[in-house]
Amino acid sequence: MRGLCAFSILIVLCTNSCADEAVWKAGVAKAVITPEQPLWMAGYGNRDHPAEGKVHDLWIRVLALQDRHGHTCIILSSDTLGITQSIYNNTCRSLKEKFDLNPAQIMLHSSHTHCGPVLRGGLYDIYPLDEEQLQRIDEYSTWLEERIVGTVTEALSDLVAARVSGGQGEATFAVNRRNNLEGEVPELRRADALKGPVDHSVPVLAVHTADNKLMAVVFGYACHNTNLSFYQWCGDYAGFAQYALEDVHPDAVAMFFIGCGADQNPLPRRTVELARGYGLRLAAAVERVLAEPMTKFQPELQTELEMVTLNLGKEPTRDELVAVAAAGTSYRNRWAARLLKQVDDGKPLERTYPYPLQVWKLGQKQLWITMGGEVVVDYSLGFKKQFGDDVWVAGYCNDVMAYIPSLRVLDEDVPPRKSGRWGYEGNTSMMVYGRAAERWADDIEDLIAGGVTRMMQRLNVKTKVVP
Repeated sequence: MRGLCAFSILIVLCTNSCADEAVWKAGVAKAVITPEQPLWMAGYGNRDHPAEGKVHDLWIRVLALQDRHGHTCIILSSDTLGITQSIYNNTCRSLKEKFDLNPAQIMLHSSHTHCGPVLRGGLYDIYPLDEEQLQRIDEYSTWLEERIVGTVTEALSDLVAARVSGGQGEATFAVNRRNNLEGEVPELRRADALKGPVDHSVPVLAVHTADNKLMAVVFGYACHNTNLSFYQWCGDYAGFAQYALEDVHPDAVAMFFIGCGADQNPLPRRTVELARGYGLRLAAAVERVLAEPMTKFQPELQTELEMVTLNLGKEPTRDELVAVAAAGTSYRNRWAARLLKQVDDGKPLERTYPYPLQVWKLGQKQLWITMGGEVVVDYSLGFKKQFGDDVWVAGYCNDVMAYIPSLRVLDEDVPPRKSGRWGYEGNTSMMVYGRAAERWADDIEDLIAGGVTRMMQRLNVKTKVVP
């Protein structure tokens, strides 16, 4: 009888242990997205012809995760400058129809490489695109949407038991470009005299199989992918980091997401050697996190999304558009000419924009905020003060429609400016993306912070410090 009781206790203990050890399910897949036809490259306005070759292939990589309740999420990394609104909307619609996934369950990250293709609806005013190029861009974008859905399908088709964990490392090559002259950076580094806010954290999400093989590693860093400005396809430092990690872990997919790096540059820059070096440094930071004990996430997943309506600043008058359109052949002139035609055709200019914000909660604690657009570092630093230093914050996610300045940056960029380094992120970059204003309205930071706070409240997350 005593033996039977001991056996019963053992069964209870095993049952409780198995319940405690309930696992995630995970699936991965990846696909090459290097354009096969000559396409214009996105990112630098001084380019005057399409791409001419490649340093390495561009990729999309997908991680599908499912918690103990069957709640599923999709994380996608892409070697693109930025997923555009139409690609995001079309992809979400297809994944809803095929898998009943809602946009809150979908993260489409772009690495913001400046050596990727122009995509449908993005940066058209920068380049003198003819009808043939516009058609090629549209055809490639449609193919990319299909490629994304197909790769997600592959990842979801083979879910296996997995362990999910997280940690955070550090890399230090990002420099605040608003506060440091590029040519002075090497000396400033030596003197430990770099200025301006930065976020050097490297968040790491690791997925291991039941037999402890690394299946996926998702990692981020808040820094522009702007090392390279030539005519060859390349993932820049983020691409080299992903390749390096997959060389060390050939059975895993390595997936980069960019943090709030809109005002951060890798400096010095402009060579493949530097891009590769920064990629290796970032990969080494990830490896250090993988080598140490990481926080295990219980198989619980909560996903929230809000489309926050952002207000554009002052609308350009017709006279202003006429003057700018006639002043030359730069992107500013093409921007003005396009908006002038819209006005003369009786179509109103946009005054608001639907802006995607997400908050995910992995396990009992890990928070992951994603933001659309090119987000300045103030947002990640602010959210960390509000919700804890271990919160992950990604920019350039789901829809890259413009720079997203903080109120500090908006104020600094109003003419007359106190620094020659100021003016772009807050006051002129909107035209690069074709928005119908030079700047956002001054309530942009409050609207974004309000959206994130509401989602945190729905997730029962307490604010640590009132902003």
